[in-house]
Amino acid sequence: MCGIVGAVAERNVQGILLEGLKRLEYRGYDSAGMTVRSPEGRLQRQRALGKVAALEERLVPEPLPGRSGIAHTRWATHGRPSEANAHPHQSGERLAVVHNGIIENHEALRRELEAEGYAFTSETDTEVIAHLLERESRRVGDLLTAVRGVLAHLDGAYALGVIHADEPDVIIGARKGSPLVVGVGIDEAFLASDPLALLQVTDRFLYLQEGDAVRLSQGGVIEVVDAEGRAVEREVQVFEHGDGAASKGDYRHFMLKEIHEQPTVIAAALEGRLGERSALVESFGPEAEALFGRVKQIHVVACGTSYHAGMVARYWLERYTGVPVQVEVASEYRYRQVVVPEDTLFVTLSQSGETADTLAALRFAKERGYLGSLAICNVPGSSLVRESDLTLMTRAGPEIGVASTKAFTTQLTALMLLTLALGRVKGLAASEQASLVEALRGLPGLVARVLALDPAIEVLATAFAEKQHALFLGRGAHFPIALEGALKLKEISYIHAEAYPAGELKHGPLALVDSEMPVISVAPNDDLLDKLKSNLQEVRARGGELFVFADAEVGLVEEEGVQVLHLPGVHEALAPILYTVPLQLLSYHVAVLKGTDVDQPRNLAKSVTVE
Repeated sequence: MCGIVGAVAERNVQGILLEGLKRLEYRGYDSAGMTVRSPEGRLQRQRALGKVAALEERLVPEPLPGRSGIAHTRWATHGRPSEANAHPHQSGERLAVVHNGIIENHEALRRELEAEGYAFTSETDTEVIAHLLERESRRVGDLLTAVRGVLAHLDGAYALGVIHADEPDVIIGARKGSPLVVGVGIDEAFLASDPLALLQVTDRFLYLQEGDAVRLSQGGVIEVVDAEGRAVEREVQVFEHGDGAASKGDYRHFMLKEIHEQPTVIAAALEGRLGERSALVESFGPEAEALFGRVKQIHVVACGTSYHAGMVARYWLERYTGVPVQVEVASEYRYRQVVVPEDTLFVTLSQSGETADTLAALRFAKERGYLGSLAICNVPGSSLVRESDLTLMTRAGPEIGVASTKAFTTQLTALMLLTLALGRVKGLAASEQASLVEALRGLPGLVARVLALDPAIEVLATAFAEKQHALFLGRGAHFPIALEGALKLKEISYIHAEAYPAGELKHGPLALVDSEMPVISVAPNDDLLDKLKSNLQEVRARGGELFVFADAEVGLVEEEGVQVLHLPGVHEALAPILYTVPLQLLSYHVAVLKGTDVDQPRNLAKSVTVE
């Protein structure tokens, strides 16, 4: 989603802003721009359609010198991708604004402003904010006061960065429903929608809370006011991941790097959370054991890949804890009359902790009488983490590729820890706990063995280069893995892919099967194996070409029309984590063969912070 960078420094900020935009490219965008206040006190703006590189080219003959400025990468919501719709947006020559989010009442505000004589040069909702701020700043004479006055008239979600030519070396920021952080430097201060944008200048951050506004001024002065207008202090936190986390290193793409990081991050997700024979319930917080003891039902709410992780967890939780589980798509959950049984735990999953629909679902749930809320998330200090009763961090580190890989497998790992912790409280047999703990400890090594199959999977991918469609099959807890595999393929290769429970073939999807429809299946050694084998035979009988990722012990062999790649044996419960890895690699190599933009697929964004 859109990215914001701002800086007030003792040096020229153009380079800081440009580097920040480059570090936000992973979020997805269609245009970029920046505004810098010149030493003479005027606003200088440069915008470009397309990549940050296009903006950088324009800055070579026409640089923007100055010690304060704001910059932005835009992902179109209101108005087509164009230079005119790119941020920053200005009102006259004295005020500029950058904005993430959506202003829902922009049409009414636009009519009001046009009636007062304001001329609009873009199709965006953001330009409404610029004109409102210009009008209010003339009235009150102080930019922070003006911003707070305008916010009262905005419906929707926003993170803002504002600069005014008449206030030297000052930037105002504000947030509601969209993330915004303040970088703390030495006599300098910075603003960004993501800490990664600023790691080249600082690793110390203030995470603004809902409704906060902030003034950054010369000398690194930072003044935060809350939604009520009270001056407040926000804790300075040191970013826990090194700057190198935002670098591809020796890998061709961030996605490939992140796939290969999975043994390390899964181990990190487990570190300090396993006892000798059981999970440590305290990992979820000091109140977790008492709360878990009261849980009678669980509602899991998430979006996209995280939703698939929740679907897998339903199988685990119901099997090992005996607690009924309901898994919901966040964007649907809060628009129906939800029935909340007594003592229900509300669980959210999000890589960023700022996913708009998931965050809104949590706030909706707080009014519905849940026993408590648990967030499984990758970003400390995110809104989801701050607003939940219990949290478990996945420790995946920054994930730059839009198509989630390591965030998914660490979410699954965290969900298995939840299963074990809840199972321990609910009386899961000690032998079962010990068996799962032992299997978890061996999981990073097994993932490394699957990654060693990368060359074979790259060869397998050549069969998909000219295909237009693909079908993924799985049974039980592997049906969500099939869904995830199909999502990865369509996200980055643009091949139309669908997933079904293998037992549903005869209920419609079999009509699609022919020699041009590759069918991908995962075949772990579990209780549903024999039924899966029968389903695969149905595919072969219709001339379908099968690609099967199978346990080495299941006895599947290659034959005409059937390609089999054998995976190492794994505990049945943990097989979904292991079997997602070859599907990630398959999608990656198909996308490379098709020449798509692997890390920044078209029309998609990393952090979906608007509805």
